[in-house]
Amino acid sequence: MLSARDLFVAQAAMTGESLPVEKFVQNASPEAAGAPSPDALEQRNIIFMGTNVVSGTVTALVVATGGRSYFGTLAAHVRAVETTLNAFQASVNSVSWLLIRFAAVMLPVIFLLNGFTKGDWLQAFLFALSVAVGLTPEMLPMILTSILVKGAVLLSRKKVVVKRLDAIQNFGAMNILCTDKTGTLTQDRITLARHTDAYGNDAGDVLDFAFLNSYYQTGLKNLLDRAVPAHVEKPAELKLKLKEAYRKVDEIPFDFERRRMSVVVATVLAGKDQAHQLSCKGVVEEVSAACTQVRVQEPNEGRGQCEGPLPSLPFDAALLARTQAVTAGLNAAGLRVVAVASKTLPPS
Repeated sequence: MLSARDLFVAQAAMTGESLPVEKFVQNASPEAAGAPSPDALEQRNIIFMGTNVVSGTVTALVVATGGRSYFGTLAAHVRAVETTLNAFQASVNSVSWLLIRFAAVMLPVIFLLNGFTKGDWLQAFLFALSVAVGLTPEMLPMILTSILVKGAVLLSRKKVVVKRLDAIQNFGAMNILCTDKTGTLTQDRITLARHTDAYGNDAGDVLDFAFLNSYYQTGLKNLLDRAVPAHVEKPAELKLKLKEAYRKVDEIPFDFERRRMSVVVATVLAGKDQAHQLSCKGVVEEVSAACTQVRVQEPNEGRGQCEGPLPSLPFDAALLARTQAVTAGLNAAGLRVVAVASKTLPPS
């Protein structure tokens, strides 16, 4: 890359990760200051063949094409025939070589003994040949195939498809199977679990502000932006009323400096703008730093769903510490926390 501005590239074809990666002219990886990264995909100043630009502009110099590119090497690895024997193939080869060695030793001995004792070398040769045929396990391939097919049928009942029958032995020898859990193996979507205030109480206001922000956003939508409207699932008539009650004024897309994105909508009444409402969502630390007040349900009111607008309190150090504790608890429960903020402005 020679120059770039707000460049996001989707590398799902390479890494399986659904979220786009921001690229920079200077390598922003931790290894940039020291030794080069062993993984080429970690380089933030290189764009790869097989990926696509999601947003932004870039001027770049092509340094490799076709089979010389990183994508080309991946294709070569896919087409390459694996020559390493697995455990099943090694066992079959071991039995086969044992039979071959046994026959190589026994047949000359039988041929010579029979020839010297009876004097008929033709009959001795035919007898040795019949012994060799008898030592050959003709039914072994059919027996092995039948057993492997039975194993594949049993696995298919557990929704496991086996493309190579000789892999059944490796499956049976496993105690623990580890897989990479990425978007290629999951449904590649996020669901909204909770919408709470600073005390951790469920609050409808938070969901309303988040919905306005995600619904009217036109920039780069990530999985979080899709999760909020999917959770609300407003019917078509409610969405029509929403368009009549609000009008989008402007937006500031997400970037990694502000780490938040903002949408300004105007509340419309009788065709006239009544007020402008700024809805912002992003990283908890960044949104908290831009707020002077916080809407919370008082602790003595219990941990229930709060109906109606929440009261506003000064966002002091104690309340900030409480918010950080709630965020840490939600993170410990495996949830990803996003903060939502709002500000009402006059139409002017």
